[in-house]
Amino acid sequence: MNRNPLIPFFLIAVLGIGLMFAFSFIGLNNSKELAEGENGDGDTADVADATPEEIYQASCISCHGQNYEGGVGPALTGVGDRLSEDEIKDVLKNGRGTMPPGLVPDEKLDEMAKWITEIK
Repeated sequence: MNRNPLIPFFLIAVLGIGLMFAFSFIGLNNSKELAEGENGDGDTADVADATPEEIYQASCISCHGQNYEGGVGPALTGVGDRLSEDEIKDVLKNGRGTMPPGLVPDEKLDEMAKWITEIK
């Protein structure tokens, strides 16, 4: 009895394509849920109650490091000695170099700039 050697490959291909479509539809459903947020109002983070440390953990730590030592972005230790609070607010609002603008909401700029100047 000779079996066709292509049948197992064909079955695996059909199964793979079927799984690809199934996971695509599951992913579309999950992306809609993520866009709505945890509480269903479309807002995943309530920045009105966020402290500067929480904003740093959410938006800045990936580039400036856990201990403000820098990495992709510059080190934040001693930045208050190099830049004034207004200059820091300008960088937070408009970005600089590879830092994108708008990572800190406008209503939190003053509080965040004051917090950054105190990092030693």
